Order: sequence, then structure tokens, then C-alpha cells
Amino acid sequence: MKEYVCISDDVKLGKNVKLSKFINLYGCVVGDNTKIGAFVEVQKNAVIGKNCKISSHTFICEGVRIGDNCFIGHGVMFINDNYPRSTRPDGTLETEEDWSGRYVETRIGNNVSIGSNATILGNLTIGVGAAIGAGSVVTGDVPPNQIWAGNPAKMLRSSTGNK
Repeated sequence: MKEYVCISDDVKLGKNVKLSKFINLYGCVVGDNTKIGAFVEVQKNAVIGKNCKISSHTFICEGVRIGDNCFIGHGVMFINDNYPRSTRPDGTLETEEDWSGRYVETRIGNNVSIGSNATILGNLTIGVGAAIGAGSVVTGDVPPNQIWAGNPAKMLRSSTGNK
């Protein structure tokens, strides 16, 4: 692999995947023909489908499932703990075991576009063909073929894009 690329041995890369420098991938699956930009992290148990474009500075945490033909803009943040904490009640640092009880998954359908700097909270689904506006904060499910934007994101209109 290229210099300045950190890919653990447990990553499953599809055919013709294009990787930029300064990325961190571990324990994840990346589908055929997907392109991942610079300064992206994809954590364990995340899945990215085929023919996706993951733009620079994006964070895809454990439990995120991205369908095929998706566009993820620059600096998109996915969340898998909707109630994060750093310490236990006794003041000691939490461990992965503490966190695992709050862990949630996020599902992104096929043909979804998510604009730059959007934040996608955990435990939700963005339906097939949906679009999320730049800078939006998605706090709940987005039905298929709708365009949502804002903080919190709300439906603007139905989409006539790819389905």
C-alpha cells in the first residue's frame, strides 16, 4: 500500500478501490470501485458499499452501513453513541465494555448523497435515494427519495434523483 496509509490486516477491500493518503481503516469492508479521500477514518464493523465516494475528513464509526452508489461529502461525521461519556460515576475512564451498552447502528440506503459537514446521529436509517444538505444534523429516520436539510434536519421536498 501507499506511504501514509494505515490499513489493518482485517480490512476487506473490493476490486479497484482507490485510497488517498492519510487514511485509517481497520476491521471494515469497502466495496468495489469505491474512492476514499484523504484524512478519512473507517472503524471496525463499518461497511461501505460499491461505487461510493467518501470525501476527505470524514469519520465513519463502528456500526455504520453505507449502501451502494453513495456520495459522502467532506467532513461528514457519523455517531454511534448518542449519549457519550468519558468517565464512569466513580471518575475512572470508561472502557469499550462500558460504551458497548450505548452502541447503536446507522443504515444508509443505496444512492444516498450526504452534503459536506453533515452530522448523522446513530440509530437511524437514511432511505434509498435520499439527499442530506450540507451542514445538516440528522436526528431521525429519513424516508426514501426525500431531501432533508437544517439543524435539526427536516424534509424540504421529495427527490426525483436516482432510486
